[in-house]
Amino acid sequence: MRRRNHSDSGDVITDVVLDEAELAGSEGYAAIGVREPSPDNTLLAYSVDTTGDEVYRLRFRDLSTLHDLPEELPRTYYTGAWSADSRTFFYTVHDRLFRPYQVWRHTIGTPVAADVLVRQEDDARFELTVAATRDGEWIVIEARSRTTTEHHLVPTSDAAADPILALPRVDGVEARVEHADGRLLITTNATTPEFAVSLVMAPTLQELRRSGPAAPDTAAPLGPASTSGATLEELVLSGDGERVIRCHPLRGFVLVELRRDGFPLLRAVDRHSGTALEIDAGIAAGTVTLLPHFDCADTAVTIRVESLIEPPSWWSVDLATGGRTLLKRTEVIGYDPAGYRTERRHATAPDGTQVPVTLAWHAATPHDGTAPALLWGYGAYESCDDPAFDELLPSLLDRGVVYALTHPRGGGENGRGWWLDGHLAAKANTFTDHIAVADWLAETGIADGARIASRGLSAGGLLQGVIVNRRPDRWAAIVAEVPFVDVVTSMLDPDIPLTVNEWEEWGDPRRPDEFAWLWAYSPYENEPDGPRPALLVTAALHDPRVMVHEPAKWVARLRARAKPSDAPLYLRTELGAGAHTGPAGRYAHFRYEAEIAAFVLTAITHA
Repeated sequence: MRRRNHSDSGDVITDVVLDEAELAGSEGYAAIGVREPSPDNTLLAYSVDTTGDEVYRLRFRDLSTLHDLPEELPRTYYTGAWSADSRTFFYTVHDRLFRPYQVWRHTIGTPVAADVLVRQEDDARFELTVAATRDGEWIVIEARSRTTTEHHLVPTSDAAADPILALPRVDGVEARVEHADGRLLITTNATTPEFAVSLVMAPTLQELRRSGPAAPDTAAPLGPASTSGATLEELVLSGDGERVIRCHPLRGFVLVELRRDGFPLLRAVDRHSGTALEIDAGIAAGTVTLLPHFDCADTAVTIRVESLIEPPSWWSVDLATGGRTLLKRTEVIGYDPAGYRTERRHATAPDGTQVPVTLAWHAATPHDGTAPALLWGYGAYESCDDPAFDELLPSLLDRGVVYALTHPRGGGENGRGWWLDGHLAAKANTFTDHIAVADWLAETGIADGARIASRGLSAGGLLQGVIVNRRPDRWAAIVAEVPFVDVVTSMLDPDIPLTVNEWEEWGDPRRPDEFAWLWAYSPYENEPDGPRPALLVTAALHDPRVMVHEPAKWVARLRARAKPSDAPLYLRTELGAGAHTGPAGRYAHFRYEAEIAAFVLTAITHA
């Protein structure tokens, strides 16, 4: 939607620019991939997927008429960027394994067949993204593997220019690139594992522009020392125990996204005085998220605040004073957050590590060892599973269920080190951390140890498969959604999605030592050590991330090995539109969640 002033009356008019219901396919599903307004605000580049397979059709909408231009690009992926004159759009295309490996440019009003290939990435470990810098001066083409990045730049004022290699790939060095005052602003782990922010002082980008495209062996690598005339000036924008995520240069401030003590945090540093202002959620066990749509000249930004029990609210924050103005709050009919409680606690893992867990419960639910509990876990890719409001969760809390969002190693909640201690050879820590939270709930009396269920999706589904095998006695029920459970076979097959580019996350089983650790926990290669708890497994026909055969194959093996003492085992396969996170459509998804809730409640009520 957009808001504009009527030219005659001065009244504010709200227009619906994109209506997902109108864009939906025959099965009522539509997902928006790219949504980028042109610099002159006359066009909107947007892309739509109507099946759930993450193949997006890119269109261009005239914002004066709200009609689409004739050109249509049938196969595109996430991310995009405009040239300064709003006439050229850069976009990505993925290969048959759903890896975005090409960046193309399209000129408005020309045939799609005339589009120009700007860059292609042939190393299957790397994916390409494209985005404009905050000040609109440069288009950044980023090649990123799990541990390494490379950056090329194209001036937005000259969309047809050849890309300039600004930061070549150096194994193990990652960076995010912004631009301010003619210099690159780089967030990188070149000098510290938890990342720092640096300014590239020289050569200037103008010199790079004059020199033209650079060969990989002549460009200056990113590092703490000067090379080929380039030096880094580190900006002190973070402190000990903080993980820098990204940095946004404004004219008056440098805005930094951080993590500290397991929670997201924003810090605004005045570029003139150097004073710093911290912006947190301001509520118990809450999450603060920076909305991306702001300009370099802005002195205020919009944040979203929520928790497991607090519905989302949006606030305008003055970066100089920290003053907040409420813009909007999600109203949930019949729901009062005052009737619920949430807090962050810690459980002790077998090796002594303190594992964060975010709890939510109804105020009337006692912590006397009688309450059932449901855990949710993920723990992979340095992904942060921060507390977020789900309007379906109160239904469980109202029934006396304690909800526990676990933050095991392998995720990024506690920074880069938290991920490093939960992937590759250390992956077992993810599983023992999650189990430790369940044991802690039972030992402290927060939950009834005989009535604990667990749920997770994708890599979190892998987590569920492992804990079924390792501690079947711990769980009354397990929900494994589109689970990555045939680990060894999938990681041995480079001809399916998410194999080659994920060896740096899980391991390469062609190497004997890595094969051994993958085999040791792969759910398909192992089986429960005792009677199996009730198990609901989901799969999706159109899922491009976990192929439908993988959970089906696992369920078939579990059924073949079933013992009379095992609890029920169900496989739910989504055949329609929608994929990785459940079926398409609001009501279809509600029905899906109701099925899962019924399964969980039946198990933990009668355990």
